[in-house]
Formats: sequence, C-alpha cells, structure tokens
Amino acid sequence: MIMKRPLSPATTAAVAGALVIGAFLLSSSFVKFSCTGPPAFTGAHHPDLLGAAVHYATSTVVPQQTHAEISETLSVLSRLAPCNFLVFGLGRDSVLWYALNAGGTTVFLEEDPAWYKLVAKQSPFLKAFSVQYRTHLSEAEELIKGWRKEEACRPEKAYLKGNRRCRLALENLPDVVYDTEWDVIMIDAPKGYFAAAPGRMAAIFSAAVMARARKAEGETHVFLHDVDRRIEKTFAREFLCDKYRVGAVGRLWHFKIPPVAKMGNETADPNIKFC
Repeated sequence: MIMKRPLSPATTAAVAGALVIGAFLLSSSFVKFSCTGPPAFTGAHHPDLLGAAVHYATSTVVPQQTHAEISETLSVLSRLAPCNFLVFGLGRDSVLWYALNAGGTTVFLEEDPAWYKLVAKQSPFLKAFSVQYRTHLSEAEELIKGWRKEEACRPEKAYLKGNRRCRLALENLPDVVYDTEWDVIMIDAPKGYFAAAPGRMAAIFSAAVMARARKAEGETHVFLHDVDRRIEKTFAREFLCDKYRVGAVGRLWHFKIPPVAKMGNETADPNIKFC
C-alpha cells in the first residue's frame, strides 16, 4: 500500500541523512566489492560494515557527528583498523564506530543507565558498559585550578585504577579498559551541558593518562567532540595539549599523543604540567 501523506521536513531530513551515512560506509576505503570468487570477510568486506550500512540506510537514526567530523576519525581508522578503540558514550553513532573498526576491539562507556539499557537491548552486539563519574560540570573551575595540589593527579604520579585521591581519575572502570592499550579514543560523553551533569573533565584527563602510559609502538589518537564548549576546550588544552593537536574539523579536535617514553625533554617540569 502506498502512503500518500507526505513526510514531515524533519523526517525527510533524517531519512536523507541516514541514506548518506549508508552510502558513506559503502563507498569508504573499507568496502571494495567483488562479484567473483567466494567472499573473504577480512578488512574491507567485513560483514559488520555491511550491517551498519543497512542499519543507517533503513532507519531515521543518524549519527550526531557531521560527515566531515566522521571523516577525520575514519582517516585514522582506515589505517589502524582493526585496532583497540575506546569510545566514551553510547549514541546514534555507536553502530558506525563499531563497524568502522571491523574485526577490532571497540568498547563503549555510558553514564546514563536508562540509555545504556535501551541501546544494549537494541544493539546487543556492542561491547558496552554502564559507568559512573565522580564529577559535576559545576565543579570544573575548581578542578582545573586545583588538580596540581593532589600528587596523585600529577603527570609522573597519575594512574587510574583505584586512584580515589585524584577526582579527575576514572578509578572504577571495567578491567578491560585498564588492561587494554587503546590506539584510538573518542570522547563524545558524558553529558556536559548542565551543572549537575558529570562533564567531560575526567574523561579528558583519563584519556591523557592512558595515552602517556602507552607501551606499544606508535601514538594514541584522541578525538574530542563538542570543543565549541568552554570546558571541553579548557581541559583539552590543559591535558591533551595544543602541541599534540593534529586536526580540527567542525566541533571535533584530533590529538596524536606520544607515550611518556617518547616525549624526551618536551615537558619542562613533568611534575607540574601535562603540556
């Protein structure tokens, strides 16, 4: 039966966006189809990519990041995947990130229990965890001014697991987060737009600690979304460092952070500052 009632402008835009994302997945460097021979589900032909394309092309759900912002992350994943990819937040783009790291380890951390349950039910194949934060956005100024006073926050002493003394340290995450060396970290959560929200201060600090502690070859790519907001921008400059920023697209900043072992004498006083 043909539906004669026209779609609303908002619905039309959402459907169009979903189709664009579907086409984006199928036309990316990951997907190179062949009509001859048996399917080889490695890299470009991974079924997760095809599943994600169908997911976005047949729904009104579209990722919250723009095509240009997604492309910045894709440029890294296309070189590193399959890799270890840590994502702060579950959202409309979770299936996309999962698919673009086809065959790799992608872990999602979500602070909203109700939203976590909903997404886990809709996409049970995602490796996601419900987590809690000890901070509130209203405390951001206090935290940025006072973190140096706590020795357990300082660069040479900072650690995460069990670090109750440093309020910026995410000290009670699932063990997989601590036991894995992350090649790519995406910070697009927790919420940071009202006073009682956790804010992204601890996520930014903890990403910096993980990147600096890396023992594997190479650097850690950290992507931070919503840098149009003052808190995200301030904490990024304090802990992720402008000198390690290698990209900026829309509301997304891209950092490439070396491990401490490769920093040499770049940091004048590592006991006092990260940058």
